[in-house]
Amino acid sequence: MTDPARHRRRPATRAAVAAAALALVAPLAACGSGGDGGTPTINLYYPPEQNLQKVVDDCNAQAQGRYRIAYRVLPRQADDQRVQLVRRLAAGDTGMDVLGLDVTWTQEFASADWIREWTGQDRAEVEEGTLAGPLDTARYQDKLYGAPKNTNVQLLWYRADLTPDAPKTWDDMIKQAQDLKAQGKPYQVLTMGAQYEGLVVLYNTLAESAGGRILSDDGRQAVMDAGTVTALDQLRRFATSGVTSPSFSNATEDPVRLEFQSGKGAFQVNWPFVYPALQEADPELAKKVKWARIPGIDADTPSKVTIGGVNLAVSAYSRHPAESFEAAKCLRNAKNQKFSAVNDGVPPTIERVYDDPEMTEAYPMKETILEELKEPATRPLTPAYQSISTVMSAILSPPSAIRPEQTATELRDAIADALESKGVLP
Repeated sequence: MTDPARHRRRPATRAAVAAAALALVAPLAACGSGGDGGTPTINLYYPPEQNLQKVVDDCNAQAQGRYRIAYRVLPRQADDQRVQLVRRLAAGDTGMDVLGLDVTWTQEFASADWIREWTGQDRAEVEEGTLAGPLDTARYQDKLYGAPKNTNVQLLWYRADLTPDAPKTWDDMIKQAQDLKAQGKPYQVLTMGAQYEGLVVLYNTLAESAGGRILSDDGRQAVMDAGTVTALDQLRRFATSGVTSPSFSNATEDPVRLEFQSGKGAFQVNWPFVYPALQEADPELAKKVKWARIPGIDADTPSKVTIGGVNLAVSAYSRHPAESFEAAKCLRNAKNQKFSAVNDGVPPTIERVYDDPEMTEAYPMKETILEELKEPATRPLTPAYQSISTVMSAILSPPSAIRPEQTATELRDAIADALESKGVLP
């Protein structure tokens, strides 16, 4: 099939990125994709997922020899994954077919004409029954460029032996933590505050929960409205409330999990991976821990929580696009999403999978996850997201130094420059 998007004129900034990346890609050798007339090999470039090979094997059996999927494991760190994909795609590498993209990359790759549009029956099959939030991350200019394979969302994890009821707002949580501190009990509110994507996710959740807009609806202008200022004020008050860990401004996901497991925390805002880890590390503590929707800004307005996940895209340079689309659909069908959810802890994007009885044991918190997924926050949807995230994390760090109005102005100016590709590395 042909890809009409391939004929669009590529922006000059993207051409420059491609030229620079081409110089870097020489050491990378493309893996063959069956161009010799034999059984096509569909090269799947995807982040590490422990049991994904079993899904691949299942899809290969289903293909009945028409093609064979080969799982090429990307590096563990997201930045390293993106570097490998960008370098090879910028060089027009034909050895890549199906790509596992972080939800924040889909628009960037689509704008660079590196991935193909999902059209016709392929698009209809992907959209049917898929949650709206994950689908939003897979679109660019009202066209679908990714098939959401899994999603993710943070929850509030709290010690029910210390505070029986989950707080409804961040201010409530801060007050409860301060009261516990005064009583000499574990009290810390643990979450990610280091200068990286985790801090941007935290701020985005606060901003969306306050009804704020970082970008205009079309993703072309920096807004930073009153809601985003409210979120900045909330983040500053949290950081200076005396209830965070001393390491808050350097904290990332796994150290936060470990600190909570050590017994210092009363609350933890983190991804669902912490649940099975706690069950294994400290079963007695796990019995005391419950989960809830992340607190909101206002008691009468539920929070909107930032989603993560992976979208499956088909490379614009694949020699086997029809087989690649078919393979991607198999990898993310309901049966395989359930398998990956139960065995690898990645929440499904197809809503009906949550009703499967097998999900109840693996995801006792599935109703809360689904509740957040039905009213989600997405990170700013723009091809310039990587640049925006870089400048946002720098300006927001450390959160204790935020001055809401001034910081909002600084963010607005820096985001506007990032949208124009001014002064930001691609």
